[in-house]
Amino acid sequence: MEILHKTCLIFTIIGAINWGLIGFFDFNLVTTLFQESSIIVKIIYDLVGICGIINIMLLFKHYTDNPVK
Repeated sequence: MEILHKTCLIFTIIGAINWGLIGFFDFNLVTTLFQESSIIVKIIYDLVGICGIINIMLLFKHYTDNPVK
């Protein structure tokens, strides 16, 4: 399970860097590496979104495992 968590974290970081590039420089790395209308671009965005949801679940699991006293 730890491999899944680390993989999701890597995808989320890549997605965050891509959003930073879009925001600061109006440059989309994913569509630059792959054709804009490519199915690969959609798959990458879908994976980043799914990994973000998994990371949200991990965040809340962490809080339930270690309650603040």
